[in-house]
This record gives sequence, C-alpha cells and structure tokens, in this order.
Amino acid sequence: MQDRTQLVAHARRTIARGSKSFAAASMLFDRVTRERVWLLYAWCRAADDLADAQDMGGDLGDQSEAEARLATIRERTALALAGQPTGDASFDGLGVVAAECGLTQAMCDDVIAGFAMDAADWRPRDRDDMLQYCYHVAGAVGVMMAKVMGVPDDDGDTLASDTLDRACDLGIAFQLGNIVRDLWEDDAAGRCYLPVEWLVEADIPPGQHMKPIYREPLVAMVQQACLLARTYEASARIGAARLPFRSRWAILSATGIYGAIARKVEDAGEHGWDHRAFTSRFEKLGHVAGGLRASMAPPPEGCAEQAKGRPLTRLGFAERAREKGYAA
Repeated sequence: MQDRTQLVAHARRTIARGSKSFAAASMLFDRVTRERVWLLYAWCRAADDLADAQDMGGDLGDQSEAEARLATIRERTALALAGQPTGDASFDGLGVVAAECGLTQAMCDDVIAGFAMDAADWRPRDRDDMLQYCYHVAGAVGVMMAKVMGVPDDDGDTLASDTLDRACDLGIAFQLGNIVRDLWEDDAAGRCYLPVEWLVEADIPPGQHMKPIYREPLVAMVQQACLLARTYEASARIGAARLPFRSRWAILSATGIYGAIARKVEDAGEHGWDHRAFTSRFEKLGHVAGGLRASMAPPPEGCAEQAKGRPLTRLGFAERAREKGYAA
C-alpha cells in the first residue's frame, strides 16, 4: 500500500480531473484539511465511477454487472476502514482519512446506499424520494466532509448535531443542482431523478420529459427543484458560519460556484440543456472573492427563515431510510 504522501498525491490528481469546481475551492482549506478533503473526495469519485462503470463521471458504461460492482465497493470500503490494503489508492486513502477524522462504516454505508439505489434502477416517486436520493449520494458526503473539517460527533452536542444537519443540507443543495444540470445526460443513460408524481401531473409520459414538446412543464419542474436547492443552501450557510475561517471560505466559495451552475440552467429556461452549464475560471475566481466576503460576515438575513422550508433534514432522511429499507 502506498504511504500517506503518495495517497494524497493520487487524491489531488483525482480531484483535479474529477471536479474543477471543487478542486478550485479546496485550495482554500488549510493544508491538513485540504489533504483530508482530497482523500475523501477520491473515495467518493472512485466508488461512483465503479458503481456506474464510468471514468471520472463520464459516460455510463455497461450496467449489466451493477450488483457485482456494488459488492466490490462494499468490500474495498470495509477493508479500508479496517486499515487493510485494498489494491486501490482511492479506497486506501479512505482508510487514512477515516482513521484521522473518525469516519465510520455507517457514514460510508449511507453513501453506498445511493449507489445501491441506482444499481436497482430506482426512481423517485415523489419530492421526498428525490430528496432521499440527494441525501444518500451527496448529503451524507456533506456530513463526512464536516467531520473532516473538525465538526465533532453529535452525541449529546446539540450545536454539533445542528452543524452536521446543515452540512448535509449543502450536499442536498449541490445534488439538486446536479439533477437539473444533468437531465439530458441522465435521460440518455435511461435515468431520471425528477419525481414520477411531477411528471404525471404534467402529463409527461415515462421517458419523454426531454422531448421539445414538454420543455415548458420541464422548466417549471426545474424551478421547483432550484427553489428547494436555495432552501437547503440557506440552511447550509448558517452551518458554514461555524467552521474555522479557511474551511468557511472554501465552503462558501464552493456554494457560490455550484449555486451559479443551477442558476444558469434555471435562467436559461427552455434552452437550459443546449449545452452543459458550467462556470468559467473567471467566474470561479469571482465566487472565491464572494466566498471571502461572505466568510467575514454573518449569514445573510433571511437564511434562518428560508431554511425552515426544508421538507426533510438529516434525521428525517435516516428515519426514512430505515422505514423504506434503503441500505448499502
């Protein structure tokens, strides 16, 4: 197994290839936190790629062996958490950051449950199902990232518990943005993360939502999803204010970058999928500057009130997961 320095170098290359937006924001963390963030990101990226038979989030590969790939993710993750070599630097890196920051099997299982939902060709029935998926593939990652940034366990600590809730909320906001941005790519891969109830109410037949004739109702659904994203983002800004300065700056910069992508899709209306929305290097620098300003001020007025509109929070997602049998 490679040593920590080699694993960090591998993780840095991974985030540089896998997410230019998060790679840019990650440079704002202090060195120790930055390296840990990279290590956690590399596991998330490797597991996601393995689950979808893809490379760095690219086109989906052959999905016929999804359950076998899911079993590999479980096996390598368990080995990593036990401090054993896995044969994969991204999973070995998870073992390092888990030991340093107290990441647990249960935390990893919450994320892997999202891959299991895709492996089962799962579709969200309603809004809460859509948010449940966002929780597993991104909200649970937000909780792990908060632990990496030094947020303590929530056992008996009300403030820590609330901060972890809001870290989860940021992941959900990011994933809602991903859903609206990637509607075209997901449709090409035979996937759709918009609630079935929304499609039925709009009289859109299954698998037809990207047809030009349905663009008007599709735009209305994107607006609903973006409104939800802003609600969760408002909550996340309250939690970010409690982080150390460098972490606060990095997270608020990432919030600006990812939020801008969702706003571009929303603002483009029926043309939101003419090309894949992204932020330019110049725009990223603007959001880094905006993140710096935001990190030196209290959360914007109205965040607390807006955050009350969240339909579900971390504990609610955990309860739904138990009730509905969503498990890694």
